Amino acid sequence: MEPALPFAVLISGRGSNMLALAAAAADGRIAGRIVTVISDRPEAAGLAEARRRGLAVQLVEPARDADRAALGAALTAALEGHGAELVVLAGFMRILDAGFVRHWRGRLLNIHPSLLPDYRGLHTHRRVLEAGDPRHGCTVHFVTEELDAGPAVIQGRLSVQPADTEESLSARVQQLEHIIYPRAVGWFATGRLGWKDGRAVLDGRPLESPIIEDAQ
Repeated sequence: MEPALPFAVLISGRGSNMLALAAAAADGRIAGRIVTVISDRPEAAGLAEARRRGLAVQLVEPARDADRAALGAALTAALEGHGAELVVLAGFMRILDAGFVRHWRGRLLNIHPSLLPDYRGLHTHRRVLEAGDPRHGCTVHFVTEELDAGPAVIQGRLSVQPADTEESLSARVQQLEHIIYPRAVGWFATGRLGWKDGRAVLDGRPLESPIIEDAQ
C-alpha cells in the first residue's frame, strides 16, 4: 500500500476548497493527508475551520517591506518543515514569485474560477455575465510563472442561467470546485497525475486538453 501523500493547502479566506480537500482525504477519495494549512492573513476564517478539524495551521505573513521572494522563501521553509510533497492553492490571494514557483514546479496546483484560458485574473463571474457567455466554470491547473496560464488538468463546466447574478454564479461554480479539486489532488496522490516537460500528464499520457466535468 502506497503511503499517504503529505500535502499542504494555502488559503487567504474562508477555505471552502481546503475543507472539501480535508473531507476527501478523510473519506479516502484522496490517498493523502493535509500536513499543514498556511495563510497569509491572520483573520482568514479558514484557519479556525482547520483548527476545528484538528489540522495543523500556520501563519506566514509577509513583512511590511518584504518582497515576493522573501514571502516565497518563508513559505518554502514552512512547507518543507512539514514535509509537504504537494502544494495546493485554495484561494491564496497572492502572486507567488518565480523562484517559489520554480522550486515547486510540477508539485503546485491551483484552482481558478473560469474556463481557462478565458478570464484570467479577478472578478471572473462579473466578466462572464457582462460578456453574455453561455458557459462558465472552473479549472484546476499546474502553476507556472505566468499568472493562471499553467497546464490545465480538469475543468468543471455549467450553463449560465438568465437569472444568474454574480453571487449565484459564484456559488454554483464553487460547488463544482469542490468536486474537481479533490479529484485532481486524488489523481496526483496515486501517481496518475504528474508533470513532464512542461505538460500535465494523466495516466502516462500528456493532456492535450483538460478533462471536463459538466454540472448535472
